[in-house]
Amino acid sequence: MIDLAVANAEETFRRMREPLAERGIRARHVPVSERVVPLGADVPWSADEYDVGFVYPGRAMEGGVADAALELPWLNDRDAILTSRNKAEVLARLGRADLPVPESVYVSNDVGEDELVDVFDRFEPPVVVKPNSTTRGVGVAKAHDLDSFLGICDYLSLVHDYRATGDRSFLVQEYLPGATDYRVMVVDGEYAGAVERRLPDEAVREGQWKHNVHRGAAARGVDLPEEWRRLAESVADVLEIPFLGVDLLETADRLVVNETNARPTIDEATKYQPGFYDRLAGVISDCVGVSRTV
Repeated sequence: MIDLAVANAEETFRRMREPLAERGIRARHVPVSERVVPLGADVPWSADEYDVGFVYPGRAMEGGVADAALELPWLNDRDAILTSRNKAEVLARLGRADLPVPESVYVSNDVGEDELVDVFDRFEPPVVVKPNSTTRGVGVAKAHDLDSFLGICDYLSLVHDYRATGDRSFLVQEYLPGATDYRVMVVDGEYAGAVERRLPDEAVREGQWKHNVHRGAAARGVDLPEEWRRLAESVADVLEIPFLGVDLLETADRLVVNETNARPTIDEATKYQPGFYDRLAGVISDCVGVSRTV
């Protein structure tokens, strides 16, 4: 039996615990954030209790403490989490690999107003302003005109003035009206299923446009064309991340890679390909095997 340390206690942990147990992997919750942790000899975790971690904690500071105590291989590791969290780096890497991404500009604060005006003028309004390293749509805004755009940028500058802010950058992107949003799961380089994330009609009528499940969108399993599957696999290959959520946006004439998530929420098994948990168990087991040969 492989013992799996799971830092996330939300939907993913509850959904995968039984299927993984049936495949010889015992998942146990290891809470690393929003708690008090004694250090030294009193640290609450033991390296002897677990064989592998799933996945490296999203908060890098808490992750470092857990990593030091547990001394585990992770699916995905710290580098994978930091790469995926850096939206601008992801888009730069994918663009260099000739994969389709939205038109985007990376802004590292502080910059002058003239430079921001030049950025805005590159696009047909509205534009999307997106903090570079947040998740779940936090802080993402839409600006319909220059004044509102500069106001959003002013607010971000105020936030970035706080010296402990680790990431002082944001993205400005083209807005793709009416785009359909998909989350594609890739496990060990292979397509493992996808969901379409759709807002309720009432929310759309009220002006809501972010398709995050945590903001009210519903996810339904869909069967994607082969070309789209290969695109998601190419993203995982370029980023070298073994367990990856790839967000695609489809318009009437384009399909682009919008973001990635190296800590993707696992949905109900019915929304994925047959054998999803077999493959997930396999890549977890491979992590253990690699660590034991090093």
